[in-house]
Amino acid sequence: MSRPLVTARSTGGMTTASHALAAEAGRAVLAEGGNAVEAAVAMGAVIAVVYPHMNGVGGDAFWLVHVPNDDPVAIQSCGPAGARADRGYYAAHGLTFISSRGPGAANTVPGVVAGWAEALVLAREFGGTMELARLLAPAVAHADGVAAAPSFARMTAACADDLAEVPGFAETFLPGGRAPEEGEIFRQPQLAATLRALAERGLDDFYRGRLAAVMAADLAALDSPVTGDDLAGFRARRVTPLSLRIRRGTLYNMPPPTQGLASLIILGLADRLDLAGADDFGFVHRLVEATKRAFDVRDRVVTDPAHMREDPAAYLAAAGLDGMAAAIDRQRALPWPVGGGTGDTVWFGAADTDGHVVSVIQSVYWEFGSGVVLPKTGVLWQNRGVSFDVDPRGRQPIAPGRLPFHTLNPALARLDDGRVMAYGSMGGDGQPQFQAQLFVRHVMRGMDLQDSVSAPRFLLGRTWGDAPAALRLESRFAPALLDALVAAGHAVERAAPFAEFMGHAGAVVRHADGRFEGASDPRSDGAALGV
Repeated sequence: MSRPLVTARSTGGMTTASHALAAEAGRAVLAEGGNAVEAAVAMGAVIAVVYPHMNGVGGDAFWLVHVPNDDPVAIQSCGPAGARADRGYYAAHGLTFISSRGPGAANTVPGVVAGWAEALVLAREFGGTMELARLLAPAVAHADGVAAAPSFARMTAACADDLAEVPGFAETFLPGGRAPEEGEIFRQPQLAATLRALAERGLDDFYRGRLAAVMAADLAALDSPVTGDDLAGFRARRVTPLSLRIRRGTLYNMPPPTQGLASLIILGLADRLDLAGADDFGFVHRLVEATKRAFDVRDRVVTDPAHMREDPAAYLAAAGLDGMAAAIDRQRALPWPVGGGTGDTVWFGAADTDGHVVSVIQSVYWEFGSGVVLPKTGVLWQNRGVSFDVDPRGRQPIAPGRLPFHTLNPALARLDDGRVMAYGSMGGDGQPQFQAQLFVRHVMRGMDLQDSVSAPRFLLGRTWGDAPAALRLESRFAPALLDALVAAGHAVERAAPFAEFMGHAGAVVRHADGRFEGASDPRSDGAALGV
């Protein structure tokens, strides 16, 4: 968790991911002449296998792709609530809330595989020629057997008691009645067969083919609200990313239903708060106060875009950000309520010599999502729909076809000096904060890329599990800083030096002269690898 890392550098391309095997799968694709989007598909498939506590083919995904001399492309691949996902379903099960685990939590269509499919359409537009079977081959091999990663082993053991009775969980993740130990060979034979089927019959099979029929039958047997028709009707789609001009370049992130708006607001405020020359107190305090303003907007505004009354881009207007920044007290903390975003997630990135830079995020939401593993396919289903409300008067009432709120938001930046930067992190409410800390340190303060990722972090709110109101800081921050923050009115708690709940961040940078840099998080099991 605290291994020293240095910035990876190369001239032939770069990949980074929170598991080294995923980074290696992407690096190999680049080395064989594939483009960054193809590399990212291979990475997404591998990490779906080797990091199942955080993501999988039963989860959702979002993509941001830098296209040289053109606008970035955003792919939204998040599934809606199923046809049976309504108040009546939960009332019939004696519930006044959305189930967080079990079949009732498996209430939205997963988008990851559809995201790969649309990404490969894009890759072909860039001249990509890599075969699907080649891109999925490493994931198939790892599903047949892979050494259990430290993070996976820890989280499986921590969740074993709570999830052991959820259909399919124990059979898949507790072989022999216990969690795999770190380094022990872990096998997912049903998932391996599913990936082989996708390689042979195409990704569409997941939604409209034999695999879809098998999954629909298993979902019906488990009494999930998702039906075969829900699967058949889903496709990923390209959307226009949100953008924000700052002094050093242009930032991009995903529109609603994600919290990409909050991420951009934080950096828009950071651009106005003189963080380049601020001391440690100014750096932390001002970013925390910016986060509070951004989350206030997010929690009032962001939902399924089909049900929004306001244009999210209006909150990125210069006048509004100027006013928001001016209202921030640079010495005193604003009282803050607990935020609402939890989640386990993976971010990964890739860049190629043609100038394509890819930022991707995949997730099953909470650790292991719903916990439900479909018996015939080995697909672990997400629980993204737990963010819905059963109460129709709630801000996000559950209804068939409605998109849930997403903490997921991959980030991309085009800088005026010619650099293109893809960056991101897992971590629920932490995602926008970790993105901001990384970006401010590297771009605004000139810190080395890897040092920016490895540096101590803070978190206002929660990632998964608990939801304290305190501002938590890794213990590598100086004690004097914590004292100063307390004096300013922050409720402060110390965390471990490299706390995993502070996210698994990463970044890939392509320089104008063709150089590449990559960074991976020492809090993860990842790597940054150049070609």
